[in-house]
Amino acid sequence: MTSTDTHDETQDSGPSGYAAARLRLLTEEARSGPPRRAALARLTDDWLTGLFAAGAEQLRGASLIAVGGYGRGELSPRSDLDLLLLHDGSDPKAVAALADRLWYPVWDLGIALDHSVRTLAEARRTAGEDLKVQLGLLDARHIAGDLGLTAALRTAVLADWRNQAPKRLPELQELCAERAERQGELQYLLEPDLKEARGGLRDATALRAVAASWLADAPREGLADARRRLLDVRDALHLTTGRATDRLALQEQDQVAAALGLLDADTLLRQVYEAARGIAYAGDVTWREVGRVLRSRAVRPRLRAMIGGGKQNAERSPLAEGVVEQDGEAVLARAARPERDPVLPLRAAAAAAQAGLPLSLHAVRRLAATVRPLPTPWPAEAREQLVTLLGAGRPTVDVWEALEAEGLITRLLPDWERVRCRPQRNAVHIWTVDRHLIETAVRASALTRRVHRPDLLLVAALLHDIGKGWPGDHSVAGETIVRDMAARIGFDRADAGILATLVRHHLLLVETATRRDLDDPATVRAVADTVGTQDTLELLHALTEADALATGPAAWSAWRASLVADLVARVSAVLAGDPLEEPEAAAPTAEQERLALEAVATGGPVLSLRARTEPPAGATTGQADTPQPTGEPEPLGVELLIAVPDQAGVLPAVAGVLALHRLTVRTAELRTLELPEGVEGSVLLLDWRVAAEYGSLPQAARLRADLVRALDGTLDIAGRLAERDAAHPRRRGVVPPPARVTVAPAASRLATVIEVRAQDAPGLLFRIGQALEDVAVCLRSAHASTLGANAVDAFYVTTLEGAPLPGEEAVSVARKLEETLRA
Repeated sequence: MTSTDTHDETQDSGPSGYAAARLRLLTEEARSGPPRRAALARLTDDWLTGLFAAGAEQLRGASLIAVGGYGRGELSPRSDLDLLLLHDGSDPKAVAALADRLWYPVWDLGIALDHSVRTLAEARRTAGEDLKVQLGLLDARHIAGDLGLTAALRTAVLADWRNQAPKRLPELQELCAERAERQGELQYLLEPDLKEARGGLRDATALRAVAASWLADAPREGLADARRRLLDVRDALHLTTGRATDRLALQEQDQVAAALGLLDADTLLRQVYEAARGIAYAGDVTWREVGRVLRSRAVRPRLRAMIGGGKQNAERSPLAEGVVEQDGEAVLARAARPERDPVLPLRAAAAAAQAGLPLSLHAVRRLAATVRPLPTPWPAEAREQLVTLLGAGRPTVDVWEALEAEGLITRLLPDWERVRCRPQRNAVHIWTVDRHLIETAVRASALTRRVHRPDLLLVAALLHDIGKGWPGDHSVAGETIVRDMAARIGFDRADAGILATLVRHHLLLVETATRRDLDDPATVRAVADTVGTQDTLELLHALTEADALATGPAAWSAWRASLVADLVARVSAVLAGDPLEEPEAAAPTAEQERLALEAVATGGPVLSLRARTEPPAGATTGQADTPQPTGEPEPLGVELLIAVPDQAGVLPAVAGVLALHRLTVRTAELRTLELPEGVEGSVLLLDWRVAAEYGSLPQAARLRADLVRALDGTLDIAGRLAERDAAHPRRRGVVPPPARVTVAPAASRLATVIEVRAQDAPGLLFRIGQALEDVAVCLRSAHASTLGANAVDAFYVTTLEGAPLPGEEAVSVARKLEETLRA
């Protein structure tokens, strides 16, 4: 359809003609992206021009103006129309009648409308009072009516904006920061808001406003393309959902990706993240420049008064060879020659990070344009500068992002390309893969005093998930990649072997500590054989903590830290030559012994509930030279200790009662307790950490009463849970992957270890316990934990005679348990 055809149809047919033409335009497969947005804006302009002309036949001194996104010609399929009816104030009644002739047809078509009717003076006054109004008017575009009136508005608004820029730009920066705090960073969110999140469309618009102020300018390269990408995604999202939404929900990502011709949802997110990263970086650079200009303006009058005029050169302080500080940034020295100094990018980055300074945009772009590639292997200085950069702590993040924005990281480390902007569809992870790796290095920098080789710790932290860009187990792929990268970076064969081991087994300690019986000699021996040396164990311990802390709040706690530390101590003893002995039952605490004796005496369950807190994560490793964070203790929930005379059905009974009382199980341990001499019987001890889903905790007496009924069979837990689910069905959300149950080979000589990975849900542990009872195995111990929305549990089971299950029987038990959980 040509523009003329569109104009004729809308003029002849009115709203219905516009609606039909709009529908055809939005369903044309051959036209999308900027051409479609521009065509939709032109089509809408023609329609509104017709409405204006019909309603303003006798009216002079009025114009219809598009503002905001419509003013920029960025109409997405479900965008609202931002319109200003500007008039000279000579005929208010006629203007009011014209407004009705304009607004009602828009509403009749169900199009959202943001409208206002103002004189020029009113528009300027409102803009001066409301920053958002002023930003919208910066994109004012004439549609119909008095062109001179529109031009006067544009001239006045731009003049006001430039005159008031020293005051308004800090307000705009604060507005952007507040929005980022509320909405998060677009480049890391699994369900991002394309408009409001940091790095989104509103930030891109804010950068246009800064440029219009003439006070500072945003980096232009790549910014328009990033904005176009986000707008294209929003167009596809509108057409896919049929709604005016900017949030890219998980359940819609595959459809949006298909509409854009992309391979899958991950490819879509990577493109969104790359665009957001470009806009966010441009914002950082721009606001830094705004601050520099405003500080310069504030200082200049005082300097002139003191020195009588003249221009002062900014002071330059040396940071490293070829690198100086100027105006609060790290810049290249005048004598620097990037084309002759291939180490300069790493040296400049390390110097900037160690000084806590940003690396200037000009410096990074000059390095990217002129520097030569490093030789293979790298010279020693390059490797040392990389380690220095990684060891700088939090400032490393901004410097690394500056290098990455200009492509320097992938030139230094080509394998980085596969993890760059790669999403992690896991509720535990809060970062993309590449940012998680940098965060891990930041966390590791605080632990370098604990290890003999901080350089190996920092490089392992940077590369431990580098295999996530490849098919299969990322740890296995990462081992091969890191061995090659280490040689390229200049590590010798022995150090490259240690780095490969750290990457291959970076999950070993935390998975073993939380899913295995540490009293089983086979557990400790397996870890010792894998790690090999005390130095590697020391490095792996620090890497484990840094990795978990960089993952997210659900991945590390004092409880996990203590379990890992316990495992490390046992493995260290073995590596030092201490013999492994058959496990002895751990001595019970006074409270555990009291509960056990009471359980024997009463013949029933006895329990206690006790609120617990823990120090902040990262403060529990026990090393005197580790920095200890300050802050309030972390809530750990409630410790639930239960002693029960040994009998069948304890695990499902306890788990079921807790589910009925809406208690979430964070961790669960079950074992047999050794009683004092002279006391006959056997007692099971359950040490669980629980928290209320909502509301207050139940009374211990009520829990015990229900537990007694559950154990004697008079409380129908399964029926009660089913009734509750039927009465309050859960909302449908993203379908989680199915449960997976496996047998861990050679994990224990004393029992068979069954591992369960499933979506956490009320009653899950009850169902697992019930299934284990149904297959008639003995539960020696249980180790359950929850990571975000994922339950990761290990159960040590034996035959009724107390021996590990034969191979086929173990596989059969795992298969039946998996079938139960998937039903």
